Amino acid sequence: MCEAHAFILKDGKEEQLLENVDELEVEGDKIRMINIFGEQKIVKARIKSYHNQESKIILEAL
Repeated sequence: MCEAHAFILKDGKEEQLLENVDELEVEGDKIRMINIFGEQKIVKARIKSYHNQESKIILEAL
């Protein structure tokens, strides 16, 4: 499987938000993520980077 793990930058450190993210939607200034288990998180952030080899989504809080 190649689901990514989502992290948000806080005080210069990466804090994990959600594992196994299967779906990511940008809705204005909010990002909605749903993982393979149906768990979802909505955060006010922007996408800073995505690293495919590391399966890592980095978000930056707004």
